[in-house]
Amino acid sequence: MNYKEFSKALKSRDLKTVYLFFGEEEYLLDSALAETKNTLIDSALESLNYIELNGEDLEFNAIMNACETLPFMAEKKMVIIRDLPIFKVKKKEELSAADELLINYIGSLEDYLLLIFVEKANSMRKSNAFYKKIQKTGEIVEFSKLKGKDLENWVESSFKKHHKNISKADINYFINYSSYLNKNLDKNLYDLENEVLKISNYLDKNTNVNREEVELLMTRPLEMNIFNLLNAISQKDGEMALRLFNEMYISNEPILIILHMIIRQLRNMLKYKLLMEKGYTWGDSLKKMGLSEYEYKKISNQSKNFAIGQLELALEYALDADRAIKTTATEDKLIMEILIANLCFKL
Repeated sequence: MNYKEFSKALKSRDLKTVYLFFGEEEYLLDSALAETKNTLIDSALESLNYIELNGEDLEFNAIMNACETLPFMAEKKMVIIRDLPIFKVKKKEELSAADELLINYIGSLEDYLLLIFVEKANSMRKSNAFYKKIQKTGEIVEFSKLKGKDLENWVESSFKKHHKNISKADINYFINYSSYLNKNLDKNLYDLENEVLKISNYLDKNTNVNREEVELLMTRPLEMNIFNLLNAISQKDGEMALRLFNEMYISNEPILIILHMIIRQLRNMLKYKLLMEKGYTWGDSLKKMGLSEYEYKKISNQSKNFAIGQLELALEYALDADRAIKTTATEDKLIMEILIANLCFKL
């Protein structure tokens, strides 16, 4: 079950007694919890009908006591339990006696109860005995990152909350500029919400958002700076490449992180060029590289600026710089500046 399916079930009051919430999109998970609480719990009676517990050192009796108390002047009672260690148990024989009691207990919950287990994990061990029990008696809700039309609609509605209009083209520009879809970056809707707020506050009474404001105000991800740095290198623009590197340096981006992202980008471009040379189709090479479609398109476009031999030499220079930073006393910043000069003028 995804967040939209859960929201639909909530609106129709077609709810199970037990749920597991997990997934990488924390914003959607938090929103689902808030929406459920607002729908089912009278704020005047919250202290009697809503309980939230930290599962880290929680005993079975405390869970049972929270669940057994009847709701007061309400149809439902909500119990939220976060980060329960039982989900980390790999084998059934490793379960404690208390774990076994809990597994059996959730199969006999009363209809007045809504018990939600919340886990921070991006993925869950599906062979876990407790996971399988919830799957059998309740529902598993995974909060994945938004994509496609759902993401576009979220961005548009977020701007509308601040009385701002944004075109479809600029919505896509906003999404791409944010790097939200890059699976290698830890970006979520909370990050995008902050960017929406920043842009909306800047515009003040102006109601139209365009890409100029997006470029001016949005936090530029390190990945975007790396992309621009390699563009400057491909055009032999040493001055621009050094300026971009120094901007990252002044922003306190760790030099090894910058270098490793350059190495990753060079490897991806080289891999893409080699796959194309071997006759792989667009779809097959995308699958082989394991990238998001968004990142793959960027790699394919940028790789046009380099020959295979240039990428192999560039990778050799970058790996030499990595070794120098780790094994010599030379200043890291100087090593990077020499690397950028080599990439601009020796390929």
